[in-house]
Amino acid sequence: MKNKKIKKIIILTVICFITLSLTGCTKYVKDEKGRAVKEPTTGQTLASNILCRPTNKNVIKTYKKYGINIGKLPNCSKFTPASGKYNGLWEALFIKPLSFIIIKIGEVLNNYGFAIIVVTLLIRLVIFPISQKSAMQSENMKLAQKDLEKLENKYRNRNSQDDQMKKAQEMMTIYKKYNINPMSGCLFAFIQMPLFFAFLESLNRLPIVFEGRFLGYNLGMSPFVKLFGTSFSFNKLFASFSNGSFIYLFLPLLVGLATYFSFKLNSGVSGSEEQKQQMKSMMNVMLVFIIFTSFTMPTSIILYWVTGSLFTVIQAFLIRRKKDDSRSSK
Repeated sequence: MKNKKIKKIIILTVICFITLSLTGCTKYVKDEKGRAVKEPTTGQTLASNILCRPTNKNVIKTYKKYGINIGKLPNCSKFTPASGKYNGLWEALFIKPLSFIIIKIGEVLNNYGFAIIVVTLLIRLVIFPISQKSAMQSENMKLAQKDLEKLENKYRNRNSQDDQMKKAQEMMTIYKKYNINPMSGCLFAFIQMPLFFAFLESLNRLPIVFEGRFLGYNLGMSPFVKLFGTSFSFNKLFASFSNGSFIYLFLPLLVGLATYFSFKLNSGVSGSEEQKQQMKSMMNVMLVFIIFTSFTMPTSIILYWVTGSLFTVIQAFLIRRKKDDSRSSK
């Protein structure tokens, strides 16, 4: 009964996410050939439906060059969720309120990098009850590994329908014994997805964020553009160590480390040794993909990703320690 409720929640979440995201999404400035226009100095892809007015003169010139009217937009400091025209529920319910919060916290802290960190932590705290349950499930799955391995060995090479039904029944008994709900991890993923895309779109549509700096990093700059400009070369990479731009290499490194430990501490894979190896290979591929993708991400997005991943790592570590303490006290 509980699994059916969770399935319904997941289905409703997916339907709502798809419905909402069909309207009010980020649109980009296009040149005469239909290609997305990028800001030359940072490599930032310029959104045509930004929420407030940029202050960078070069960016303003680029918008005017491609016929994007930004004159009626409010200054970012005066932006509210009611600013501008209505462009759909996705924008009205998620993007504008989140953008407003980022701006106001950035004004209070006098730094939009810190604002991104604070808002990321606030979002994580809001969904903490669900993420905590998901993390607990991973730990419970690890405790059940020995029983699940015995079950796999018991039914190895027994592929009849009757045997597979018995195996499924025994597996559900093990899940019940260790209080495992396989659907809870999916629930967390589906709830987190709309929040991630809303945050991504908010950052993409706030010029004031991309014009800011954090600990020496330009929040609108991507590591690739800072290191190589428009094309990769080893000469540019070596030159980055003399001109100081090599510090942007630390950003993909941080993404990789934070993501790796997030995967490692939250992995609870059941099944045969072959299935575990397949899952491990899949996670390694995802890790490599995320690291390479981070080279083209603006610093602001990287900051959000690293903060969220570190929160997940700390949460998993605390839950694991709590589990270990409870087992040792018995």
